[in-house]
Amino acid sequence: MTSFPEPTDPAGSRSEVFLRYLDHFRESAVAKVSALAEPELRQSRLPSGWTPLELLTHLRHVELRWIEWGFQGRAVAEPWGDRRDDRWYVAPDETLSDLVAALRAQGAHTTAVVSAHDLAQIGAPGPRWNGADPASLERVLFHLVQEYARHVGHLDVVAELAGGPTGE
Repeated sequence: MTSFPEPTDPAGSRSEVFLRYLDHFRESAVAKVSALAEPELRQSRLPSGWTPLELLTHLRHVELRWIEWGFQGRAVAEPWGDRRDDRWYVAPDETLSDLVAALRAQGAHTTAVVSAHDLAQIGAPGPRWNGADPASLERVLFHLVQEYARHVGHLDVVAELAGGPTGE
């Protein structure tokens, strides 16, 4: 797991700061889920019913929706591929290693996009924005950081309930 990006750590740019936080939270989610026993990966300990594997695929799709489908304006076959019947979903044949690889690949794509664009650049028009004006890359990244931070906090609770690691 990457170390927490302290506010006093020098950074070359605001883009680097965003990428450090995203990398940290992405790897924190992977570490927490990877530390759970196999039966805990596909069962829920919460009334809402989501499982740790479902959360991993959700996070991957969040990046896909905001970076590729949103900011880049790319056609994405299944932007909501993490959902079935209005809840998060993982197919029975998808493994932890499959989902981790997909999440990390999506993270690498995000890093490439952020590295190639200015934070003030406005995203391409497209269906992600539901008719609103597209957001800047900085606003998209801010949203992704809060999404990851919130869900890693959810994983903290689930991991503790499952006897897994606690804390940051």
